[in-house]
Amino acid sequence: MKRVQLEAVGWAGGGAALVGLVLVVAGLAAQWQAEKLPATGWLAALGYLVVSNALLVGGLRRRRSERFGPANAVTSVRSTIVGLITGLVVASWSADIPVPLLIGLAVPALALDAVDGWVARRTGSTSELGARFDMEVDAFLLLVLSVYVAPLFGAWVLAIGLLRYAFVAAAWLLPWMGRTLPYRYWRKVVTACAGIALTFAATGLAPALAAVLVAAALALLLESFARDTVWLVLRRRDPDRE
Repeated sequence: MKRVQLEAVGWAGGGAALVGLVLVVAGLAAQWQAEKLPATGWLAALGYLVVSNALLVGGLRRRRSERFGPANAVTSVRSTIVGLITGLVVASWSADIPVPLLIGLAVPALALDAVDGWVARRTGSTSELGARFDMEVDAFLLLVLSVYVAPLFGAWVLAIGLLRYAFVAAAWLLPWMGRTLPYRYWRKVVTACAGIALTFAATGLAPALAAVLVAAALALLLESFARDTVWLVLRRRDPDRE
């Protein structure tokens, strides 16, 4: 009974978040029109949402035993916000964008990263798909923020957003790199630090401090990926071990 109640609370929270998101998107549409921002931004946001949701649906179909769940509902809200951030970043390539709007979207996107995990644990709805969904949303948020910040500090910032995808590419070339890694909370901490550093850098405030924070975030990510790579290398000849 308690679990059912927790799931009800989770779904209610997810539903409230979705309603709030609809209102936010409506407000953004009005501001987008008022700012006369290019349509390429909306197209990029739409493209991200179509692809990400198609992948999510495909994952649910492959795992017939898994339900969507309240935690995935929260992650979907965060993913939609990431789509809006993507649209703003693409629009910034050909027009000035309202930076406070970008920051105002990035902050809740980062904050909700802690909420979906909490909801999953409290409602007993943790799943492999949910964890993967959460990780990929994190990775894409870092990518689009690094793309926005790179012109301010240099192309080296792109490494923050590309590390995850380089890791995936390596797994395609070297199958043993695709082995399931043990859970490490430190990965979530490092990802959060990188997101916070990039968001602060995007404000344009205190450029020297922002550069230091972004460089530190890159160093933390390199350490985290290096640790995972070493773990995989040491077990590359042991196909039966996870």
